[in-house]
Amino acid sequence: MEDLVDMKRELKIDEALITDDSDCFVIAEIGHNHQGSVQKAMELIRTAKECGANAVKFQKRNNRQLYTKSMYEMPYSHENSFGATYGEHRENLELDQNAYGELKHFCRELGITFFATPFDFSSADFLARLDMPVYKTASGDLKNIPLLKYIAGIGKPMLVSTGGAGIEDVRRAYEAVMPVNPQLCILQCTASYPVSYEELNLNVITTYRNEFPDIVIGLSDHENGIAMATAAYVLGARVIEKHFTINHTWKGTDHVFSLEPIGFRKLVRDLKRVRLALGDGRKRSFPSESGPLEKMGKKLVAAKDIPAGHVLTEADIAIKSPGNGLAPYELENVLGKAALRLIQKDENITWDVLAGMPESAGQAIVQSSS
Repeated sequence: MEDLVDMKRELKIDEALITDDSDCFVIAEIGHNHQGSVQKAMELIRTAKECGANAVKFQKRNNRQLYTKSMYEMPYSHENSFGATYGEHRENLELDQNAYGELKHFCRELGITFFATPFDFSSADFLARLDMPVYKTASGDLKNIPLLKYIAGIGKPMLVSTGGAGIEDVRRAYEAVMPVNPQLCILQCTASYPVSYEELNLNVITTYRNEFPDIVIGLSDHENGIAMATAAYVLGARVIEKHFTINHTWKGTDHVFSLEPIGFRKLVRDLKRVRLALGDGRKRSFPSESGPLEKMGKKLVAAKDIPAGHVLTEADIAIKSPGNGLAPYELENVLGKAALRLIQKDENITWDVLAGMPESAGQAIVQSSS
């Protein structure tokens, strides 16, 4: 187990190498927010790229094969419906192979990764013909081991969402995929839209990192905001997926909990900042701290005029700012030393004006203030 803990987590998606030390790989989940329009899809992609997203993700379904006849023909009449039945609604949101080819080319020109979630076997084949660089599976398919293994067999990196699951379900998926394709990333997810803070359960990220120490862990985030994604990064998530839209008022169920450009731009900015802010864990001082600490810090000074030959007592020493002298922790080493010359009130107490300077103090001599 010790060897596993020391393993390096690594996942490469297109040209992005994702590790514990890397920036977060940020996915703008467009889903069907394009409303079945290639032009709207392009607008969403372009804006996501401008906001700093690493990738955009769509969803692909073969609706006739995916749904039972009764579900496909179920009446579906409400403000967010794109058809009279659920099947008609879903068909009106699908993009065909020509559209996907056009969007793939568009993304390549922009320099952003383009991929999708297949919800069934034929959709996986559809995406494979387009040579997608990575595949995402939805939480609803975590228990669909045949589909997970089929997608794993395509041989591209896989992102697996785990909403609504217990740890045994996640283990089952991991054990099914890894022998076929070790290019796996497991995403903590709560499959509610939007998710309440009480149900985000971000500490599962730590659970996953301990349980699966050889793979990258991420978060499929359905929060109405951006703060929890940065918390997820601190916990070790290195892939973040957030739903993305240009306008919350557009027709469709996902727009209301999707990030608009200003929020997405801040999300990407904050995720980059938090990586820098975490640092390397080695406690040390920085040059930028020297000025403030000199102003706020303290030093040992003469509390009054001290004549030559006088042996110092606590009454002879004061602790004052600025901190450009002997540090107060040296007080015990200064007591009992004799002054070699007159030390004036408020003058720095330094080793070179005291008899019996300790051997270790040579490097600590501080130039007296003028």
